[in-house]
Amino acid sequence: MTIFDLSTEGRKAFHLPKEESYGYDPSDLLREDWLREKNPGLPQLSELQVIRHYTGLSEKNHSVDTGFYPLGSCTMKYNPRLNEKVAGLEGFSQIHPYQSEETVQGALEVMFNLQNSLCEITGMSNFTLQPAAGAHGELVGMLLMKKYFELRGESNRKKVIVPDSAHGTNPASAAMAGFEVVEVPSGSNGRVALNSLVEMLDEDVAGIMLTNPNTVGLFENEICEIQEAAHKKGALLYYDGANLNAIMGHARPGDMGFDIVHLNLHKTFSTPHGMGGPGSGPVGVKSFLADLLPVPVVNFDGRKFSFDYNLPNSIGKVRSFYGNFGVFLKAYAYILSMGGNGLKRASEMAVLNANYLRVKLNKLIPTAYPDICMHEFVLKGSKLVSEYEVKTLDVAKRLLDYGIHPPTVYFPLIVDEALMIEPTETETKEVLDAFADTFEKILKEAKEDPSILKAAPQKTVVGRLNEATASRKPKTRWSKGT
Repeated sequence: MTIFDLSTEGRKAFHLPKEESYGYDPSDLLREDWLREKNPGLPQLSELQVIRHYTGLSEKNHSVDTGFYPLGSCTMKYNPRLNEKVAGLEGFSQIHPYQSEETVQGALEVMFNLQNSLCEITGMSNFTLQPAAGAHGELVGMLLMKKYFELRGESNRKKVIVPDSAHGTNPASAAMAGFEVVEVPSGSNGRVALNSLVEMLDEDVAGIMLTNPNTVGLFENEICEIQEAAHKKGALLYYDGANLNAIMGHARPGDMGFDIVHLNLHKTFSTPHGMGGPGSGPVGVKSFLADLLPVPVVNFDGRKFSFDYNLPNSIGKVRSFYGNFGVFLKAYAYILSMGGNGLKRASEMAVLNANYLRVKLNKLIPTAYPDICMHEFVLKGSKLVSEYEVKTLDVAKRLLDYGIHPPTVYFPLIVDEALMIEPTETETKEVLDAFADTFEKILKEAKEDPSILKAAPQKTVVGRLNEATASRKPKTRWSKGT
């Protein structure tokens, strides 16, 4: 039911004071060309009706605040409310980017310190905070790579190598920057096939984009050999930081040989992810790329914090103003409150939780790769088709009936009927046990009556949608009578 269905002619939630209360008609303050010619057709309800309607809609949403959310490769973890409070402090929330630098020294100090903290965590030399999200950070990283080779006169470097297991944004970002994307296969162990990669490397390759750990949750244990081969051919190494939460405090991309790094502050460093946005995707570089960064960056001369536009080879501005400042605050508060040992502990717990759940679920459905995983793992759901005549999608939909958000399905593409699960460090053993028990119940249902799964979900407000129609012909606007 929409809010329009609740409308009753003449009912109002708000009344302007009568004209005599002011001594003039408030509408006289509006320019005549601002006034509508006819009623906008808004629903007519009491204030209580409006509150109940939208509160009711919010209760229909699944979120990490209301239930388990094991969405692989997206780190849907609980984020401390303290950090939200910090971001809402008046001294931060009421400032404006057009203010003079002298009046926002505290904000600039936060940005400067955050840049330095991210350098320490990743092993990079300099950071820009401008990019608005992870994919935006990837694009910025590719533009930096492109500018680097343009300045060197190496216009032949048109290719970027991307693993077949990569996040979909990797090849998209490289292509948007004007590169030709070359796919390198994964080996039988779920990692980049080093021999194939070495064969692809030539003087036309600008760089390699890697996620480490990768999307099947495994650490690329030949990363030293990969970086050596890439740099020997003059190519750069790009780090997709989506999975940094698995190694934070234990290993640094810069120490592995990566030249460019993007991070997802909205995944690893305490900001709601997805539709809870906004996001932030800072990009870090080694020192030889620092003068290519977007302008401005924040500097400190020992007395004053300021924006520095003096980067002669900069790729230019990539974001309005200086980025999503509220996200910076939450990330900085998270880093300060956790400390170095806390960040390290968070990654340890993410890995522990993932392996605990992996072992439990592997008794029900085989994992795609038998190795100890990092923060996430992938189940190979082909058994569902061969033994139960149901698909991974059916299991995912049935989980909704049990109040659990489904894991990522059918990604990465290198795993048949993939179920990609990331429990995160913030979940308890009891939650993980309950999830495994629910998974076992669903498989029992699949064995005894697969139609239950094929008809799922049955307890949600909306049942199974025609996803092709929803994607190609979305209905995004309400109109009366529909």
